[in-house]
Amino acid sequence: MGKPRERRETGEQDLFRSRLDQIINMKHELVRLAQAIDWPVLEARFGTVYSDGAGMPPLPTRLMAGLAILKHTFSLSDEALCERWVENPYFQYLCGEEFFRHDLSFDRSSMTRWRQRMGEERIAALLQESLAVAVKTGAMKPQDTRQVIVDTTVQPKNVMFPTDAKLIHRARERLVRLAKKMGLDLRQTYLRVGKFALIQYQRYAHAKQFKRAGKALRKLKTYLGRIVRDIERQIAGDEQLDAIFKWSLYQAKTVIEQRQRQRGRKIYSLHADEVECIGKGKAHKPYEFGVKVSVATTLNRSKGGQFALHAAALPGNPYDGHTLATVVPDMEKMIGNEVTRILADAGYRGHNAPESHKLRVFTSGQKRRLTPAIKRQMRRRSAVEPVIGHLKSEHRMDRNYLAGEQGDAVNAVLAAAGYNFSLLLRWFRQLLCLVAALISTSQSRSIPQLNV
Repeated sequence: MGKPRERRETGEQDLFRSRLDQIINMKHELVRLAQAIDWPVLEARFGTVYSDGAGMPPLPTRLMAGLAILKHTFSLSDEALCERWVENPYFQYLCGEEFFRHDLSFDRSSMTRWRQRMGEERIAALLQESLAVAVKTGAMKPQDTRQVIVDTTVQPKNVMFPTDAKLIHRARERLVRLAKKMGLDLRQTYLRVGKFALIQYQRYAHAKQFKRAGKALRKLKTYLGRIVRDIERQIAGDEQLDAIFKWSLYQAKTVIEQRQRQRGRKIYSLHADEVECIGKGKAHKPYEFGVKVSVATTLNRSKGGQFALHAAALPGNPYDGHTLATVVPDMEKMIGNEVTRILADAGYRGHNAPESHKLRVFTSGQKRRLTPAIKRQMRRRSAVEPVIGHLKSEHRMDRNYLAGEQGDAVNAVLAAAGYNFSLLLRWFRQLLCLVAALISTSQSRSIPQLNV
């Protein structure tokens, strides 16, 4: 695959098509954002994954990067974004089109493949560019990034709430389906009685008849165990079938053996085995199923708003304080500035920040090394909470639909970038309103007043 053929403004005219710059408002916030983004920098950053060679060239970088920005800025699914892209000339202008198109210039699956090809490290260039645009347009000052607030949250995965009965039932269904696909003749599939046992378990558990519910759960385990042993007998000695069934059989055995309150890793979803159970002490959500995410924002609110400086998925559910060893260097690399003060909640006590930053971290409830100025700043520590709320409710961090651990990491970074770009759009809109107000004021002053 060769390198993408990047688009450049040509200024060409077409008798049968309308140029976008002739039918849209060139003062619109999306137009101003498209003009403020340094597209050549993104093209150089994303172009490193390609090499010159034979084959059809990939889609232009500006098109794919623009789609990623629009998706998380306006909280759209891939399908909804494709529908709005055809209808909205401003979306097309941001993605580098010169003429209005009535059809898609890409396939929906191209967005998925592009995200997978780029990965977290290169996708972070969009978050970095959002901060660069904020500094360039005056929405944020470079010194605003020197003092930060760090916190963690949970990015839930798009999985159903896990129970032992549903996991066992689903594992049996997947094994039976795979066995039929491979042509194995099972002695019994337990299709009807397995479903009935699941219904029994759910009804008994709802009625708090836990002995009867336990009996139904043991039935489900028995059915799954018989299916596992039947398949193992039939594939014994066949290396090809053994490789095909290896992962499904491992999951089924793990689901049978795992118990409540056991230590170590458990399976909470068969199609997304990377999901972890994380408890953050919330009364309305005691446990959440997904991945822990670190979010950093500026301590003081900038002119354009409370910008997100860094976001990263943290698989393995690490202790909050033990995340600073990787988060702080990565954040400084992204913002291109040295962090002089880090404020965090009490969950970061006993942190392992780099040696150069150990005395720059202040946590809630800390008594030593607190000056009156730092005490006043500690009142701003909770300013990161509304940022996390916006990331979840408006920029697709509330439920992650991207697959795998890479999907967790990419979605967290894109959510932060989309949040920053939404602040920039509001900043451009406010500037436009301010300019219009100044013009109207100057015009009203220039009109002479007539004495009646």
